[in-house]
Amino acid sequence: MKTIIHVNQHVIKENRKTGSNKPVLTIKTYKSNTYAHEVEIEGSSKVVYRPDNPLSCGAHVWIETENKVRILK
Repeated sequence: MKTIIHVNQHVIKENRKTGSNKPVLTIKTYKSNTYAHEVEIEGSSKVVYRPDNPLSCGAHVWIETENKVRILK
């Protein structure tokens, strides 16, 4: 199952502005979105930069993997 991980810059800005500590990593699969502070990817992965073809959420840079992703925090 393909997993996409990206950093949500809007949450980073909100955390900085409000002093909160919301998770900024979004881990997406075909069936769910999970949010985390830290993940570990077991096995290979690739970093993708596509400024002309971003994800539907607006991300231009993300990590893709077919391997297991463990949520650490």
